[in-house]
Amino acid sequence: MNHLHRQSRDAADREPLPKAAARDLAGITSEVIDLDDAPPIAPRAPLTPGEVHTILLSLMLTMFLAALDQTIVATALPTIGRQFNDVTSLSWVITAYLLASTAVAPVFGTLSDIYGRRAMIIAAMSLFIVGSVLCAVAPNMPMLIVARGLQGLGGGGILPIVQTVISDIVTPRERGQYQAYFSGVWTAAGIGGPIIGGVFAEHLHWSMIFWINVPLGIASLAMLLPKMGKIPTFHRRRKVDWLGGLLLMASAVVFMLVLTWGGNRYAWLSPVITAMIGAAVALALGFVWHARRSDEPFLPLPLMAGPVVPYAMAAGGCALGAMLGLTVHMPLYYEAVYHLSASESGLALIPLAAVSTGGAAIAGKAMARMKHYKRVAIIGTAFAAIIAGVLAAVTPMPLWVLLVLLSLFALGLGTTFPISVVSIQNSVHRSQVGTITGALNFFRALAASFTVAAFTAILLMALGAGVSLVGEQRSVVGGIAAADMVAAFRYVFAAAAALMATATLLMVLMEEKPLAGPATVAAEMAE
Repeated sequence: MNHLHRQSRDAADREPLPKAAARDLAGITSEVIDLDDAPPIAPRAPLTPGEVHTILLSLMLTMFLAALDQTIVATALPTIGRQFNDVTSLSWVITAYLLASTAVAPVFGTLSDIYGRRAMIIAAMSLFIVGSVLCAVAPNMPMLIVARGLQGLGGGGILPIVQTVISDIVTPRERGQYQAYFSGVWTAAGIGGPIIGGVFAEHLHWSMIFWINVPLGIASLAMLLPKMGKIPTFHRRRKVDWLGGLLLMASAVVFMLVLTWGGNRYAWLSPVITAMIGAAVALALGFVWHARRSDEPFLPLPLMAGPVVPYAMAAGGCALGAMLGLTVHMPLYYEAVYHLSASESGLALIPLAAVSTGGAAIAGKAMARMKHYKRVAIIGTAFAAIIAGVLAAVTPMPLWVLLVLLSLFALGLGTTFPISVVSIQNSVHRSQVGTITGALNFFRALAASFTVAAFTAILLMALGAGVSLVGEQRSVVGGIAAADMVAAFRYVFAAAAALMATATLLMVLMEEKPLAGPATVAAEMAE
């Protein structure tokens, strides 16, 4: 921890020497050198280990609130629907938050590179806390949905800013270990959220799932803000491209609505969905056209190119999509094939969610000690692809065997997350870390949403194909025969295997740039 303050001098965050030397040889004056190559514009005194611990603890609490709010509401929805006498709009309580949080991730990331991390974390947490209060006191369903959207605006800004602040205080080589800790935060929220939400709704009042955010949010800010004055400042003031940001957000919202409504409220080939797809594409093309002509684009397109960013971003999207795709659909498989109750199916999801944190921890430790750190992700994703292939080939199987295989799948899959995040942050200049981190969360969320929709389409097509039943007896849950479900899930597991194989290929193609940090010499000696 005593080396964490060295991040302002990380060699990986500066321009390579040959290119800088070429500029000098060409006689380019220092006035035209990009500000991205400069040291922190406001260097601070070195952080003590205690201060770093306090900052990381407050960041973990902040991220826990954002993660918890994506899971705690689900179990309280029936109670909310009964109180407001409105069941048809319940899905929008979840959808409003997801739409808003996905759309604003790149906005907060970019703005943190312009106005600084402190201003943006205050803005994100303020929106989140105010939205939580409005949710708790909402008198009807429409107001609750609007308040959830406001809460999502804050929640969507928390994750990229937290990851960016970590990059400001922790060297790239050490950063993977801390990313693994934050993966554990998401796991804890995923497991504990539904339980806490159910307890509050049943024994207290559903509004408590929102009121709890207020004291915890204020406490996290009280812990974080006094210490942020010592964090080096890398942001650079520039003109904000609001038009580009609006085009990107609008395209994302329409695309997410297509994935939400397609196959549910409207048929995929219906005029409404077709028109929405056209609108999303037009808005995305408008964003690209505008970005190419803007002097200071909201999301610089060259930033999304190169030998690292597109590969790491796509690999992370494949891994997250495979995990969420199985998490969403496995309860149906558990209930139809193994006759588990809804609560038992939820418990059976724990290995898939929890063990991925172990994979992230392994990758984080490896990044601190190995020169060729991406090998861990290559091995992990390949292992996950093999396990998913085994699931597709030999299902059905005893429940304990299925849970063991899913745990192994999650272990391999989890290695992708810290390596993809740190590799992307390590590949750009310090004044662009917030922008690229926001873009990473944005595109990874879109990829995950698309994958969940694709898994649903695969499952529905397989179930609708008239798979023959084996034997005379049938076990039916919701009108679906167990044998049909087994046959359909073979395609789902095969799709997960294909995603992880794609992630393996992407990791192989990604350039492995050196990571700066105190363990660099030890890693080279170990190699």
